[in-house]
Amino acid sequence: QVQLVESGGGLVQAGGSLRLSCAASGRTFSSYAMGWFRQAPGKEREFVTAITWSGGNTYYADSVKGRFTISRDNAKNTVYLQMNSLKPEDTAVYYCAARKSLSHIVVVTTPERYDYWGQGTQVTVSS
Repeated sequence: QVQLVESGGGLVQAGGSLRLSCAASGRTFSSYAMGWFRQAPGKEREFVTAITWSGGNTYYADSVKGRFTISRDNAKNTVYLQMNSLKPEDTAVYYCAARKSLSHIVVVTTPERYDYWGQGTQVTVSS
């Protein structure tokens, strides 16, 4: 069982930055690949980015590539999402998710394949 708690959301002007954190409980965090997803009102949950258990491979949605960076610190059981050059269309509830995986390469983008989810943190970007 893994429990995930996101933090760091808030209100920011377009062009600004935010850093989201996702703290995981349990001693096996390093056995999990991690992902960030987001859901805007009236829209489906969409993939943002993901990282393998070792941090050796990452993958980004085209909409955030070059602006967002995912990273993890397995010693702190935490995954981060640095968001720069934010746009109003980035406004959404952001969720972190975990899936059991020891692959160094495979990054999964479909939410159905993730086992655990956080409660979400709101990010609002004003124009």
